[in-house]
Amino acid sequence: MAKAPAKGKNEPLPPIIVKKITVVAGGHHGGAWKVAYADFVTAMMAFFLLMWLLGATTEKQRKGIADYFTPTLVKVKQGSAGGHGVLGGSSLTDADDYPNRQGQTGNKTLTVPRDATGGAKEGGSKVKRTAAMKQRLAEKLAQSEKLRKLARQVRMVETSEGIRIDLVDDAEFSMFLLGTTVLTPDAAELLRAIGQAVAPDGGQFTIRGHTDSLPWKSGVTNNWSLSAGRAEATRQSLMRQGIAESRFRRIEGVADREPLVQGNPADPRNRRMSILLTQ
Repeated sequence: MAKAPAKGKNEPLPPIIVKKITVVAGGHHGGAWKVAYADFVTAMMAFFLLMWLLGATTEKQRKGIADYFTPTLVKVKQGSAGGHGVLGGSSLTDADDYPNRQGQTGNKTLTVPRDATGGAKEGGSKVKRTAAMKQRLAEKLAQSEKLRKLARQVRMVETSEGIRIDLVDDAEFSMFLLGTTVLTPDAAELLRAIGQAVAPDGGQFTIRGHTDSLPWKSGVTNNWSLSAGRAEATRQSLMRQGIAESRFRRIEGVADREPLVQGNPADPRNRRMSILLTQ
């Protein structure tokens, strides 16, 4: 057998091939799905915990929990514009960024205690004055059976000018004799009780007379003088109850120009006397 020829010393060696095998643990996608699943389970746990809290707590407890997680006004105020003075560089009417209902921003509000009465400018004294007036008048009208029946003719209204007392006629009651400025006995007794009730107030009076649209004399339509005369008669009746003449500011007669029953100028309820008591 012939021998294989010997390799020369300068002949290049064959290349060396290195094969690397990477082993992936946990399958094709690795462990990424575990992170997503853990986030999902955490979110579901938080959701079920929230549902349990809503069902296992009272309204007061839920409000306390909500207030605990609500940022304080001090922290929120730091993000709003303004300086560091008493009002933070803002006025009372400037818009703020406090958390309001439905996420809206609004103006600063002043919280008034439920039992506060306020001063003269806030209306507290006015409310007390009206209440005291109503109480005194109710006591006077409750003194007799006759006055209790006449009380239905009296209406007290609080206006921007003061307290107005209306004495209203109807089909069964009249303040004055027909077509005259003479008070009826019932009206005189009613004015006596009203005068005693309003005398301690100390305010000033404006008396306004109203008539219906019917002529006060046959063939003559002059309700102007009639309404003014009845207002003067009412003033004199109140003066007899001890009310000083200096407390009367003016008397007015407006005839039938300001009817109480707009749709029927001839209605007897349009005949009335209005006593306005101002400060």
